[in-house]
Amino acid sequence: MKRLHVNLGVKSVEASVSFYTALFNAEPSVQKPDYAKWSLTDPSVNFSISLAPDNLGVKHLGIEAGSEDELKEIYGNIDKAENANVREEGHTVCCYHQSEKSWVKDPQDVEWEAFYTYGTSGVNKVASEDACCDDNCCETEPKEEAVEAV
Repeated sequence: MKRLHVNLGVKSVEASVSFYTALFNAEPSVQKPDYAKWSLTDPSVNFSISLAPDNLGVKHLGIEAGSEDELKEIYGNIDKAENANVREEGHTVCCYHQSEKSWVKDPQDVEWEAFYTYGTSGVNKVASEDACCDDNCCETEPKEEAVEAV
């Protein structure tokens, strides 16, 4: 099942976790000092927050695929979009997860992430020139292999 993804930059992860836990009536599925994520089914959304006190608000939107086949379907849809400038990141570590992903901007320059997550990581981000989240979500840290499936 595909799920909408929203990433917000926040000034306080602790205060934001408290607020969104109440709003969603659910604890985060991932919580770190600089990041938290709720994988909700009602509403169906992958909602995440990232510490970014100098760059608050919506960082990017995305579509999370539930399988590799769904990711291929999303990539096919992106290919149909006129003037889509796709930035393929491939297999990467971002926001404490291992994923395969690509990025595209809509006509308003809003970044959209298309991704499939297949594992977790103990680090936030692998160094990459095509870093996710417009350099706001993920910090540059050394790569660590996944230790468990999501």
